[in-house]
Amino acid sequence: MVPLKNKVGLLLGPILALTLLVFFDLKPGEPAVTRTAAVVLLMTVWWVTEAIPIPVTALLPVVLYPMLSIMPGKVVAPLYFNHIIFLFVGGFIMALAMEKWGLHRRIALRIILLIGASQKRIILGFMAASFVLSMWISNTATTMMMMPIAMAIILKLKESYPEMAKTRFATGLLIGIAYAASIGGIATLIGTPPNAAFARIFQISFPRAPEISFTNWFMFGVPFSLVFLIIAWLIVASMSVSRKTSIREMSSETFKQEASRLGKITYEEIVVLILFIIMALLWLFRRDIELGSITIPGWAGMIAAPGYIDDGTIAIAVALLLFIIPAKQEKAGRLMDWATANKLHWGIVLLFGGGFALASGFKESGLSVWIGEQLIGLQHFPTVGIVGSVCTAITFLTELTSNTATTQIILPILGSLAVAIKINPLLLMIPATLSASCAFMLPIATPPNAIVFGSGEVTMKDMIRLGILLNLVGIILVTAYMFLVGVILFHINISQMPVWAIYH
Repeated sequence: MVPLKNKVGLLLGPILALTLLVFFDLKPGEPAVTRTAAVVLLMTVWWVTEAIPIPVTALLPVVLYPMLSIMPGKVVAPLYFNHIIFLFVGGFIMALAMEKWGLHRRIALRIILLIGASQKRIILGFMAASFVLSMWISNTATTMMMMPIAMAIILKLKESYPEMAKTRFATGLLIGIAYAASIGGIATLIGTPPNAAFARIFQISFPRAPEISFTNWFMFGVPFSLVFLIIAWLIVASMSVSRKTSIREMSSETFKQEASRLGKITYEEIVVLILFIIMALLWLFRRDIELGSITIPGWAGMIAAPGYIDDGTIAIAVALLLFIIPAKQEKAGRLMDWATANKLHWGIVLLFGGGFALASGFKESGLSVWIGEQLIGLQHFPTVGIVGSVCTAITFLTELTSNTATTQIILPILGSLAVAIKINPLLLMIPATLSASCAFMLPIATPPNAIVFGSGEVTMKDMIRLGILLNLVGIILVTAYMFLVGVILFHINISQMPVWAIYH
């Protein structure tokens, strides 16, 4: 049965879009502004209500932009496949290879065993493992992989320690996994879709600006996400751990049994791990890294045309090796096969493309300039207050909507706002991107939340109780981190507009 919100959205979207087209002229003499706004309105309503599948809504610009004379079809189509898409595809193929050979499970258990097995350390171990894995594979896949291990531990603990059934330990453990998976994704460009979407939308909106490379984001995102992980662990552990129950011996043995079942590390796991490390190192050291007075030269500078290579080139190069290098296990063929690669989330690829098309439409039609003109009055407000408001709005909006769709709608608007009020666009666009991954309060906010909620060990009350606290921490942390660290790493002068934003 189709949910009521889907039915309402299916009708409401076209009605609102047609009303805007027929009865309004946002910028006389420039009809493309109103037409683009109508497309944005239609896509927003359909994305929020999920009137049709979210990736299908992302295809609307392919049809509507040419029909409404906003952009030619042959210009719109290439927006759906670019270097950021290839970065995502290559990274996801590597993640699938890790899953195929069980490498991700081995890494997770090793991290848990390394950290220890008291109640707080078990939660930290699971959160650390989820954090590390979700930097490189999807937070959904990470949570799905960690859940069976966590449930096995919970069941055995309840059998050996009946009093555990009356504590919040199971709730804290599962919620910790979900939260850490979302936080870990913030650390890298491929960790979560909003990050990759930001890199491309920023480039579309401000083509003269410096590239947001994998290394740029890694140096910015890892410290932030580590701090956030520690805070999240302290909050979850303090509200979930019983001081009356000692479970060190039982849980430690359980983890060792899980690890022993994996057996000796295989040839395939070793090769995939080596390729994974190579890919990460190639990403990190592609461009020069400036550490104060010291500069580490990037390897791309050693070739004739270093600008020809981007992070997507590296991702696909390593992914191709997975299809070439043979596996040793009987009938396994190569390290990666197309049947496994076909599990790639092609819907996310289309969703990316739809966001990039929206960003281009905002710019080419003049809608971004018009929005900036309407918001110019905000220049009288303190910059930190504007950033905090953006973080708050995005954090709570993504509790109810797709974080990728939300960022793709909001980022072009924030870019226009920044230009209108004469501040560096990165001051608004980066915090919005971070905040899109900081929705912890509701099961529908992110797939990890939904997965752990489905375990039966987590109630709505538990998730809201912990989640609203994490939401508020996220808002404060994102705002503070951007002004204390982000301005340094991205060379932002708070009192001055960059040249690339003035002449974009």
